[in-house]
Amino acid sequence: MFRDIGQVTKALGEQQYISTDEISTVMFLAEKLEKPILTEGPAGVGKTELAKSWAKVTGRPLIRLQCYEGLDESKALYEWEYAKQMLYTQLLRDKLSEILSKASSLTEAADRLGQEENAFFSERFLLARPLLQAITAPEPVVLLIDEIDRADAEFEAFLLEILSDFQVSVPELGTISARHKPIVVLTSNNTRELSEALKRRCLYLFIDYPSHEAELSVVRMRVPELSARLAQQAVDVVQSLRQMDLKKSPSVSETIDWAKALVMLNADQLDKKTLETTLTILLKHESDVQKARRALVSGGQEHPLNRRPGNNQQGRRGWN
Repeated sequence: MFRDIGQVTKALGEQQYISTDEISTVMFLAEKLEKPILTEGPAGVGKTELAKSWAKVTGRPLIRLQCYEGLDESKALYEWEYAKQMLYTQLLRDKLSEILSKASSLTEAADRLGQEENAFFSERFLLARPLLQAITAPEPVVLLIDEIDRADAEFEAFLLEILSDFQVSVPELGTISARHKPIVVLTSNNTRELSEALKRRCLYLFIDYPSHEAELSVVRMRVPELSARLAQQAVDVVQSLRQMDLKKSPSVSETIDWAKALVMLNADQLDKKTLETTLTILLKHESDVQKARRALVSGGQEHPLNRRPGNNQQGRRGWN
C-alpha cells in the first residue's frame, strides 16, 4: 500500500495528523509485518487519533474496543442472544412437539433434539462484540483496543491468544479464524505495567508531548481561524505549563480545545485576563489552576506572555 515512510507521513498529514519519523516508521512496518502496535504515552497525545487516522488513510473500517476495569470475554468477544433463542423456541414449539412425539423413549427424544441443536446455536443468535467483529469482518479492518492498561491482567492474558492466532473458539460452533488479519492498535496511558508477553507480540511506539514547533503546527492545522500570533502565544503557555509540577499536564487535545475557545471569544491577543479566565480549559485540578495563575498571570518577564516570538523551549518528541 505504501512504498516508503515518506508516503505514510504524507497520508497521515492529509488526515490532519502530524506524524514524526518514528510514528511513520512503526506504522509502515506494522503493515508490512502484520504485527500489532502498542502505543504508550500520556493521555491526550494522540494515540487513539493515530488509529482513527490510520483507518482513514487505509480506507478500512475502524472497530473500537474501549477497555475498563472488569471487562471480560463476553463483553469483548461475543454473547448469546438468549432472549432471541427463547423467542425462536416459542415460535417453533409446535414443530418441536411434532419431532419429539415420534420418539419412543427419553433417550431417543434427547437424540432427536440434539440433531436440531444447530437451529438454536448458530451465528444468527451470536451477538458479536468488537474482537469477534474484527475477526469475522468481510474486509480488512483496523482494530483499536483503547486503554488496555485499564483492563485487568486476566483480560490481557486472554487477549494474547487473540493476538497470536487471530482465531477464537466458540464451544457451540467450533473455531472461527480471521478472514482478514486486522491491523491492531493498542493504546496505554501507563496506569499500570503491561506484561512482557503482550509487549513481545507488538511493535512498540511511545508518543510523548510534542515539541513547540510540532504543537504549533497542530494548532495551525486544526484551528486555522486562530491568528498566527495568538497561536504562538497559546503554545508558549502550554509548553510552559508542562514544565511545572502539576497533577495533570495539559494534553494536545486540550491545547486544541483552548485554541478553539480563544476563537469563540474573539480574542486578538492572550492578555492576562483572558489567560486567567480560560485556564480551566487546559487544567482540570484546582491546585494546578492556582499554581499556574501564580506562575503565569502574576509572573515577571520570563513568563510566556512576555516572551518574544521564537524564544521558546522545545518540548519532547511525538504528537498528535
